[in-house]
Amino acid sequence: MLEAKIKSVQCISLSGLHQMAYKEWGEADNPDVLICVHGVTRVSDDFDNLARALADKYRVVCPDVVGRGRSGRLRNPQLYRLPQYVADMVTLIAAVTGHTERKDVHWFGTSMGGLIGMGLASLPDSPISRLVLNDIGPTLDGAALQRIGDYIGQDVRFPTFEMAAKFVRDISLTFGPHTDAEWHKLAADVLVQDSDGQWTRHYDLGLAQPFRSTTIETAEADQAALWAAYDAIRCPTLLVRGAQSDLLSRATADNMTQRGPKATLVEIPDVGHAPTFVHDDQIAIAREFLLNS
Repeated sequence: MLEAKIKSVQCISLSGLHQMAYKEWGEADNPDVLICVHGVTRVSDDFDNLARALADKYRVVCPDVVGRGRSGRLRNPQLYRLPQYVADMVTLIAAVTGHTERKDVHWFGTSMGGLIGMGLASLPDSPISRLVLNDIGPTLDGAALQRIGDYIGQDVRFPTFEMAAKFVRDISLTFGPHTDAEWHKLAADVLVQDSDGQWTRHYDLGLAQPFRSTTIETAEADQAALWAAYDAIRCPTLLVRGAQSDLLSRATADNMTQRGPKATLVEIPDVGHAPTFVHDDQIAIAREFLLNS
């Protein structure tokens, strides 16, 4: 079975240096690069199936965004915001394309990973030449954001893996139907044992701090900035929506097909936030769009 190499790149924030780990699939000298970026509390391992399926065409690079998984933590948790994540991805892309003639990349972003992609794709001379936004847009449902913020900061610990895995499954039911083996992997990827042998989620609880400091005024300003970023995108864009998503409304998705890059919209039935792209039918959607040049 095709396996990934674990690598890392050094990045910088206002609070100092940090390492960002990433998984790399496919041939190291392949100039065709696909960057896959996960959701707010997930990790690079989410893309194992997608990466294996696309490694015949791409060098697939899947980072653990800082504060998650194998990557380092920021000394100042208030920096866990989109500008820092975009800056880190610029460093990553420079590292993985530095020895190739091609400097552009394709991008697949789930939830937060899609927001990072939007931010980067909106910039002049952006390296992103084809963009997949997985169940995310510039308008975010306030109740859904509150739900996410509430559980991010919970310091939950469990004496057994089975108990922890059930917790992850229960809060992830909106991912849609999966087999027991798939749920086991989805849990195992984001769980780690602490020094006391307790099982907990593999990210910095400080991620919750920016959510807690959000006000109505800052939320409105953030939304305006996201729409301005989306309107500035010029590359071909695919928008995937879980038909039952509470984070990306159908109205917002329809709006995104009419402005900015005028994204192509695909809805996946019986799924909320967010499609996992573990299954062949979902992978086929991404493959067709990304390789249809």
